[in-house]
Amino acid sequence: MSNLPENILKNRNILPTAMRLLVLKKFQQTEHALSLTELESELDTADKTTLYRTLKTFEKNKLVHSIEDGSGISKYALCDLSCECLPEQAHIHFHCMNCNETFCVKDQPIPSIQLTNSFKVSEVNLMLKGICENCQKRA
Repeated sequence: MSNLPENILKNRNILPTAMRLLVLKKFQQTEHALSLTELESELDTADKTTLYRTLKTFEKNKLVHSIEDGSGISKYALCDLSCECLPEQAHIHFHCMNCNETFCVKDQPIPSIQLTNSFKVSEVNLMLKGICENCQKRA
């Protein structure tokens, strides 16, 4: 499976339009999660509605996952190529309280929690908060 943006979109059954390719490339170039507002400011050729629809298409097709980091703004991060966004594939997220960037910590899966049969888990979210490495270096 190729890491070319066109192939990534096709493998997720997403039509590779110019805007979708642009948004995907932005995600590939960024190490932290992106909000709609951040995308809008960095991709000045795109309007908010088109970007929102692109994010929702990416999320529906499991190309990105949304993150609620407590800031009140949804952020999105690129999924791994094999991700199906199942609860057992969830990973930890880290939110920097200094720069407000949110990062996926993919090498740290969320520990499995056994619940009674009366609960059916559909989403899992574990958010750690503190100061990121870049902000610690600047201090």
